[in-house]
Order: sequence, then structure tokens, then C-alpha cells
Amino acid sequence: MKPYAESCDQNRGPILDIIRPLFAGCAHVLEIGSGTGQHAVYFAGNLPHLTWYTSDLAGCHDGIRQWLDEAALPNTRGPLLLDVTQSDWTLPTVDAVFSANTAHIMHWPMVEAMFDGVGRMLPPEGRFLLYGAFNYGGDFTTESNARFDRWLKERDPLSGIRDFEAVNALAERAGMLPEEDYAMPNNNRILCWKKGTSD
Repeated sequence: MKPYAESCDQNRGPILDIIRPLFAGCAHVLEIGSGTGQHAVYFAGNLPHLTWYTSDLAGCHDGIRQWLDEAALPNTRGPLLLDVTQSDWTLPTVDAVFSANTAHIMHWPMVEAMFDGVGRMLPPEGRFLLYGAFNYGGDFTTESNARFDRWLKERDPLSGIRDFEAVNALAERAGMLPEEDYAMPNNNRILCWKKGTSD
């Protein structure tokens, strides 16, 4: 049976509204942490000009493959094996990177490694879009996010909602500058960074 996450069906439309214009000029996008594979199928189906590369740890590959095989879209690839903590990411060349609901599940060193890796692989002016819940100024934006953070930490004390300022510092260290911060339903955000151009 294919894996299924209800949240993917709930957030996919609002996410597509944001990424459609941002990825209009792209040809190849890498998704980090494709999870069930639902997002990949939906976004690739609605953005046929893109080649959408799925990636995740090996344990998720069977589920992702089931979604990709059933949809049989010509513009999906993978799943690729990606452990963000590996120093060498052996991946295709892409124009942009997308990731949803990963930063609050990863341990902080993994978040650091993800930003470092994305910064290395993005071309100049390439975008990194990160979807999820974030704190601002060290504070939760809503009580529901505070409850979500408590739930996350009960499952894994090293997980939790990340501070915008902290992840933005990682992005800037990796050569990416903040471009936009989009408010999304259910107290989520899409943070968008753009890789700087070299002199």
C-alpha cells in the first residue's frame, strides 16, 4: 500500500500557487526529503516544463517509487539517495531546490548540512524554497505551533520548530540571500532564498 500523508493533500495547492511563478524559468528542480512522494507527483503533474527530482533516505524510496510509478509522469526522476550530512552530494545539476516539512524533523547539524549542500549545488540566482513552520525572534507565532513543537520534542528531543533568524544565517553563510517570506495556511511559511552571483 502506498504511504499517504493527509497534510500533503491539504497544503499542495497553496504551495503550488507560490512555486509556479518562482519555478517558471527553471528546467530541473531537486526536492529534498520527498517523503511519501505525493508532493512530487502533484507538482510535476502541474509543472510539466520541469524535471522534478525526488530524493530521500533509503527507507522512503519504496513509497516514493510507488507514487511515481502509478502516476507515470514523464518529468519525474528518482528517488535519489540523499543523506544531507554526506560531504559529497552526487546529484544531477538543477536550477532550484525545494523542501517541505524537513527542517523541524532534522536534528540541527542536519539542517546545517542541508543548507551547506544546497548552497554548493545551486547555480547563481538559483532558488531554495523551504516550507514549514518557523519561529521569529525566538517566539512561536501561534499556540498551535507551540503545541506542535512540544509534540515533535516528545517524539525526538533534538527536533523542533526552527528560528527564522537561525536558518537565514545558515543560508547567508552558504551564499544565499533572503528573497521572500510567504505566509501559508495553518501557520506555515515558505522561505525563499536566492543564490548570489559571483563577482
